Amino acid sequence: MANRRRGEVSVAIGDRRYTLCLTLGALAELEEALGASDLTGLAARFAEGRLASRDLIALLGATLRGGGHDLDDAAVARLPLSGGIEPIATALGEALAAAFGAETPDPSPPGP
Repeated sequence: MANRRRGEVSVAIGDRRYTLCLTLGALAELEEALGASDLTGLAARFAEGRLASRDLIALLGATLRGGGHDLDDAAVARLPLSGGIEPIATALGEALAAAFGAETPDPSPPGP
């Protein structure tokens, strides 16, 4: 079970639940994989909201490994998207928000 106080997020992918977490090691891995020179550059890249599929594989892989799952990026790329990309993208957004100290936006529509 995911521990929100440690920045962990739970997500269902296919028929399994996984824990995502952006550890310091996962952030360093992402800097390398995405060519960011530092954490500010990494945060700015994610804030733009424009990510390629390979970026999502790198981000999902790093957060899965940070959450304790032993999957390389090739195995991550083969994970099923039977539930669509939205639940994964939402969980990744929550993991990023936890790591960078941002509030997770409320996904519900605004009231009347």
